[in-house]
Amino acid sequence: MSVTTLLRVKRPGRLAAEAAALLIAVAVAFPLYWMVLSAVKPAGEIQSTDPRPWTLAPSLDSFRRVFEQQDFGRYFLNSLLVAGTVVIASALIAFLAATAVTRFRFTFRTTLLIMFLVAQMVPVEALTIPLFFLMRDFGQLNTLGSLILPHLAFSLPFAIWMLRGFVRAVPEALEEAAYIDGASRTRFLWQILFPLVFPGLVATSVFSFITTWNDFLFAKSFIISDTSQSTLPMALLVFFKPDENDWGGIMAASTVMTIPVLVFFVLVQRRLVSGLGGAVKD
Repeated sequence: MSVTTLLRVKRPGRLAAEAAALLIAVAVAFPLYWMVLSAVKPAGEIQSTDPRPWTLAPSLDSFRRVFEQQDFGRYFLNSLLVAGTVVIASALIAFLAATAVTRFRFTFRTTLLIMFLVAQMVPVEALTIPLFFLMRDFGQLNTLGSLILPHLAFSLPFAIWMLRGFVRAVPEALEEAAYIDGASRTRFLWQILFPLVFPGLVATSVFSFITTWNDFLFAKSFIISDTSQSTLPMALLVFFKPDENDWGGIMAASTVMTIPVLVFFVLVQRRLVSGLGGAVKD
């Protein structure tokens, strides 16, 4: 069979795959489009019984109400602080832990790895009440620490398991060569091993950032009375009213919440693709 004939045979299957991918992309992107559209629609069009997937009179009134909300800037900074702390701390701890369970042989190493898997299987909702009492006993209620610690604990098992494959992919001969050249274990760890597994760190950081940034359960459960410690998802509650919900404000606030995630994706997309590719290859 010639190359031309082979390409002709594969072409229908390739077209079908591309069409399916396009349909999936449209299905995934449509809720985001509708969110932004609802954020710029006038109130009359949002409440209309005849919804249309376009607007001829876009308005920024919904965004104005969002930014005029009291302490909205503080909520944004709190979310940024919590998410940033969890991303950085989980990346560093997971890197050190993955190196330890991969390079060293110690008692209960396999048991520890199994415990990481078990921790991922437990539903977060089932642990909310125990975590509430734990944060209360530690005096962390109504503080950002009550949001950082649980998210850090839940993001570490996945990060350690994922980074374990990247650390294992680095040949031990490279480590031995570094020691022969006079490099200490610390120097090898941070100047050689860390750059090699950095794509994996980026991939795990994306999941940690998204989970922490979009968290509503812990923010609602642990921040009870001190609203100055609330995060951005809590700002949505202002637009839910007993008589009538402000859907324009809800969609505008959701759009504002989505922008940092998109920016983060754009900044790390190349590292993310290479990191996920390395994880699949391993």
